[in-house]
Amino acid sequence: MFALFLYFLAIFAELAFAFGFAVVTISFIYSSIKGSPYVPTKQKVINQILKQANLKKNLNFFELGCGDGRVCREATNLYKVNALGIDVNPILIWYARLLAKIKGDTKSQFIIQNIFNVDLSKANVVYLFLMPKMIDQLLPKFDKELKQQTLVISHGFKIVKWANKLRKKISQKPFPTYFYQK
Repeated sequence: MFALFLYFLAIFAELAFAFGFAVVTISFIYSSIKGSPYVPTKQKVINQILKQANLKKNLNFFELGCGDGRVCREATNLYKVNALGIDVNPILIWYARLLAKIKGDTKSQFIIQNIFNVDLSKANVVYLFLMPKMIDQLLPKFDKELKQQTLVISHGFKIVKWANKLRKKISQKPFPTYFYQK
């Protein structure tokens, strides 16, 4: 009898794992379809980028397509900014919130929302690691909503139409980082 219980428990565990794996995989596919795949940035690279950004306490730091929220959490941890991470993937936002809670991070917030529907008018710094096509689609929103002097950090890809706003570049492999000032 006990062996039968263990057998069914093992089958249940395998089914639960397969279901969980399928949900996560589908959420990653959904993120990719919506504009950008989930590609986590290494901690060392995040620290280098944030150091170059010269962040000050209580600035409003927005991360568009935040994934698991690691850039927001590090910015709040090191520089005490107010961070808002935005992503369409509910699994990643749930995970970002969980990690923030575990680390006692009360200055990072994470929302499930399309980045095209977020009000950027309060942002002092906008960080993004998005595909070039999506960046180009965001430019009218940036021009309309971002305040003068807002720092826009694009990890991975240039903002071609903002070449005149480029202030700094970190050349690193596989992805350079570009700093723009509106």
